[in-house]
Formats: sequence, C-alpha cells, structure tokens
Amino acid sequence: MKKYIIVGLGNFGSSLAIKLTNAGNEVFGADSILSRVDAIQEKITSAAMLDCTDFNAIKSALPYKDSDCVIVAIGEDIGASILVNATFKQLNVKRIMSRVISETHQRVLEAIGITEFVHPEEETASRLTEVLSLTGAMDVYSLFDKHKVVEVKLPERYFGKKVIETDIRQKYHLNVLTVIKKVQHKTLLGKIKEKQEVLDYVTPDTILEVGDIIVVFGRSSDLKNFVND
Repeated sequence: MKKYIIVGLGNFGSSLAIKLTNAGNEVFGADSILSRVDAIQEKITSAAMLDCTDFNAIKSALPYKDSDCVIVAIGEDIGASILVNATFKQLNVKRIMSRVISETHQRVLEAIGITEFVHPEEETASRLTEVLSLTGAMDVYSLFDKHKVVEVKLPERYFGKKVIETDIRQKYHLNVLTVIKKVQHKTLLGKIKEKQEVLDYVTPDTILEVGDIIVVFGRSSDLKNFVND
C-alpha cells in the first residue's frame, strides 16, 4: 500500500484518486472548490478544501512527508499548477508528478525541477485515434513506437476454432495474450445476466467463440494488417 496526495479534484484528479483508492492505496485529495471535495469525501481516504500554494495549509492538512508521490492534477489554471508544484518542490517531497496541458507549461515546470509529467488529454486523443484507425479494435495500448496491445472483436473466420487452428501467429506474427469471454451468471434475484470475464491463461486448445474479444500483441504494421483484413 502506498500513500498518494492528489491536488486538483476535477474529472481527471478525482477519477485517479478513486482508482488508486480502489487499488488499495491511501489517497489524500485536496482542492480549493468545496463541491469537489464533498463529492469525493466518502470515496477516498481523506479530502480537504485548501490552498496548496500555502505552506502552512499543506503542513496542517496533508501528510506530505510520508507520501510516496504527490500528483498535481490541476487542469486549465496553469498559474496555480506552477505555484503548487513549486510549493511541494520546496517542501522536498519524495516524488512529484504533474499534469501538463501545453509545452510551455511543461517547460516552466522543468525549470523548477519537476521531471515527471502526465498528458491526459493528449494521451486520450492518441489512444482514440489508434482505436478509430484500426477496424474492429476496441482498445489500444501502445508499447513504445512500433508495438501495441490491441483488444479486437473476434473475426467471424475464427468462430469455433482453437487458437492453434488460427493463422494469427503464422500469418500475422501476433501473439494471443488472452481472451475476454461473455459468461452468464445468476443474480440474487434469479435473473440471468451476461458479464465479461478474462481468461487467466490461453492454451493452443482454447476454443474461440462468437462474442469473444481477443487481446493480441505485436508490431503495429502486423496489427494493422490483421484488423483490416
């Protein structure tokens, strides 16, 4: 379990805070807007309304000395972002990661010694571009420049086949990492509902079925050939 401080509880900051909390971490959130603090208060370890450019406010409300990482998630207010980063930098916290929205914003933060950055808008746009560019792709995860992991709806030509019977590896030079299958389960009220389950491991004899999603890894050019065929 790690301790995180997240400053800025807008859409990005609050979502990150909740996910980190659900992953078993201690998360302390801070924002200058009371409604944002109230909205997340019960979902993370602790949330406070305060001005994080103020040394005394931070010292009295946030466990900055024990935190594993401070994440400055402030969005459009570049001035506030710079001041908050500078404040934590002067307090010598262990690690600072900052959201940035422009090259100028990042250059200024680099000048005061910040070295780790998050570009949520740019990363979301890039990921969506990848998904829209690959026919049938449901999600794309880039690994450096030339390799990707892609979730793809199982093409009809593979319905009912075992993994070893497909041409995914031989023709496209791709590896099937796992398969996401639709399974039926009974609710507490006795109704039958479908949910998705990820197979813990895939063997050559794993049978591919209608409705499956396959997760494949390989070079970008090979993935493009596969999903566009």
